[in-house]
Amino acid sequence: MIALLSREIFGVELAIPDFPVLKGIRGIGMSDPPELAQRLAEKFYYINTFYHQEPRLDVVEPGQEHLARYDFILSSEVMEHVPPPVERAFVNLHRMLKPDGLLLFTVPYGIDGRTAEHFPELYEYSLASPGGRTVLVNRRRDGSLEVFENLSFHGGAGSTLEMRVFTEMSLKEIIAAAGFTSVQIASEDVPEFGVLHGETCSLPVAGRKGRFQPPAAEVARAYGRASRECTSLARQLEERTQWALALQEEKVTALADFQTVAAEAKRAKHYIQSLEEDLAAARAALAKFGRDS
Repeated sequence: MIALLSREIFGVELAIPDFPVLKGIRGIGMSDPPELAQRLAEKFYYINTFYHQEPRLDVVEPGQEHLARYDFILSSEVMEHVPPPVERAFVNLHRMLKPDGLLLFTVPYGIDGRTAEHFPELYEYSLASPGGRTVLVNRRRDGSLEVFENLSFHGGAGSTLEMRVFTEMSLKEIIAAAGFTSVQIASEDVPEFGVLHGETCSLPVAGRKGRFQPPAAEVARAYGRASRECTSLARQLEERTQWALALQEEKVTALADFQTVAAEAKRAKHYIQSLEEDLAAARAALAKFGRDS
């Protein structure tokens, strides 16, 4: 989904560390992993929200402070847990975006058929555990009660009960009906980032409210910063290169000097040995002269 976000905003797939810092782009996440949310917050004006803790966001009833506020919304494995009708949640996501905003999300979905709602008449409901087995008890709008067993939970904190299983066709219809002008299923592989799709379902989806354009002035400033950093790095590299070359020259000179000194020491050693031999010969001759006289 990050590869899709990069392509939609910058027109090319980038790793998050390579994103320019554009705090003028406002984004919001829905129960992102903390590591991802932190990295995105370093690049954009970005907040991560939760259904069960602060900062809270209930996509069924978002507050006025969220409307027409965001350039992009990330929602990973959330919409299958939203109470019906899920169409209302997609309409609210559309309302939360600016006129040229992006909705990027993932949900489990199949290819064929229609979305299967597990609890189509959900109204007043609660989970209960009679005998230690969790069931859902629902009072429909007509007052009648119904009990659902064999529930599916996806794990994690908050409300993780699976409410439905989408299909690709239904998703496209829901997104279009919510007001999005186009939808894209991100089926392309991006091998340089390890994105290799083994299946054709449950792929990331992009819903476009308009044609997103990064803020030109801020992009220009980011480009200027990057250019200055490149110039500074090039200057540092040149300085380090000159220093390394000078160090190499000093090394060569020192090695030559060492070799010269070593050669002179060797010659001196040989000279001393020759003197010692001459001295020994002179002493021997002197001793013989003494004996003969």
